[in-house]
Amino acid sequence: MAKADIDFEKELWDAANELRGAVSENNYKNYILPLVFLKHLSERFEIVKDELNNELKEPDSKYYTTDKEEKEYVLADPDEYRSRNTFMIPQTASWQYLKDNAEQDDIKVIIDDAFDVIQELLTAYNPQLNNLLPRIFVKSELSAKQSGGIINLLSHPKFSEKENPESDILGRIYEYYIGRFAMAEGSGAGQFFTPGSIVRLLVELLEPYKGRIFDPACGSGGMFVQSLKFIKEHGGDKGDISIYGQEMTAQTLRLCLMNLLLRDLSFDIKLGNSLLDDKFPNLKADFVIANPPFNVSNWHPEDLPENDPRLFGPREEFTTDGSANYMWMQTFWNHLSDTGTAGIVMANGAMTSNTKGEKNVRQYMVDEGMIDCIVRMPDKLFLTTGIPACLFILSKNRDGKDGEHRERMNEILFLDAAKMGTMASRKLRVFEDDDIDKIADTYHAWRTKPNSVTSSLSPSLKTGSIEKPYEDEPGFCKAATIEEVQKQDYKLTPGIYVGTEAEEDDGIPFEEKMADLKATLVTQFEKGEELKKQIIENFDKF
Repeated sequence: MAKADIDFEKELWDAANELRGAVSENNYKNYILPLVFLKHLSERFEIVKDELNNELKEPDSKYYTTDKEEKEYVLADPDEYRSRNTFMIPQTASWQYLKDNAEQDDIKVIIDDAFDVIQELLTAYNPQLNNLLPRIFVKSELSAKQSGGIINLLSHPKFSEKENPESDILGRIYEYYIGRFAMAEGSGAGQFFTPGSIVRLLVELLEPYKGRIFDPACGSGGMFVQSLKFIKEHGGDKGDISIYGQEMTAQTLRLCLMNLLLRDLSFDIKLGNSLLDDKFPNLKADFVIANPPFNVSNWHPEDLPENDPRLFGPREEFTTDGSANYMWMQTFWNHLSDTGTAGIVMANGAMTSNTKGEKNVRQYMVDEGMIDCIVRMPDKLFLTTGIPACLFILSKNRDGKDGEHRERMNEILFLDAAKMGTMASRKLRVFEDDDIDKIADTYHAWRTKPNSVTSSLSPSLKTGSIEKPYEDEPGFCKAATIEEVQKQDYKLTPGIYVGTEAEEDDGIPFEEKMADLKATLVTQFEKGEELKKQIIENFDKF
């Protein structure tokens, strides 16, 4: 995706800081992001209006004139705007109107009134978008000066899509705020945000460039947005994907809907608890990409129907109230198409848990050849916890009948990436491009037929075929057989299988190394004795 050469972080955080004192940091997003969204809709309307005006040769009854002297004619047909992925925004809901009135004492009323106007347009277009922009400014503790200050800061030319038409400026602003607000919010951020480098790694592993994409714990929609970026970067068409999602928190659902509307994506996102109230019971997706909440306890599996189609066996044997991790696994598998693949962020404990309701599911998945790959990740990748997590890749195309991938029913690829990543700050680690490429390329080389042309769109496959065949690499990757996993009591920790990384041979004989080590130790012992005598002599002087 093209990006303008701009640096907007300071100005954006300045805008958020206008809220300081009147709004808690974990609520910044509820005021800033709706304004970013309104700005996007308003600017998008202005861009399309200009396009239509340029195309217009002679006015007709569908058009009205805004300036008789300059003879500017504007299309007054809302359907024409919708056909170009925008809405016809009335003047009182436009960003320019908010900017012109930013210094007014009643700016909070003006903002909420603009929200009302746009909300009516959204609801008429799609009832699913109801209550996307509630009236929140008037009843807030924000002053008129603070409210107007946010508008003025967001009105900076560098934040304008009209000024930077190739840059997805407002989409980038939205992503920036999602990330920064997650950092400010702390532990609560995990409910709606997955760090970008993890999302990108999942998408590069799965390559969701065509088909149905489903996230039953979709949060703010990061998985969908990264899928769109993947498609654009590889010359695909976003019209080739269909997006489905479910989110249990209404406030987070609004973030997701705005995020997707910013990108003009078609979608079906529903509110509800995916574990106990699956809103898409008949959906079979080509890709499931998710970061469900880890280790959820007391989630009441007894409320599941005895014959729930997602369960691999009896409810009492294949669920536990102590953790919902493996109920998520069964949900993901149930929603895969006959050739579908799922990528899931999961707590490390899921790789070894011995709780009956979890181990039974894991054992079933191993025995039935459902697990394609396990990736162990380093610590500090998440804003909310330093505890490391892992990735489960589940696949229904392991029989090799799709013509692209080889048969690998009796194998599981284990990747240990625990030493990878770079510390972006004292508390947060990120995967760099090289890390992501190495992990994704290894997985693709392992699953793809040797010397076969592939439709994969991975950057490493520029020639249309796998350039380097897969090989086990001690300390990093190992293609283990199902029998090997069974002998390890179905434990899925990559370190068990990949072993330790081989040390590079320096050519020095072992005997010489030992002699050098002994000489070094003797010298250090002698220095230690001398230091001890000195210390005792100094004490004697007192």
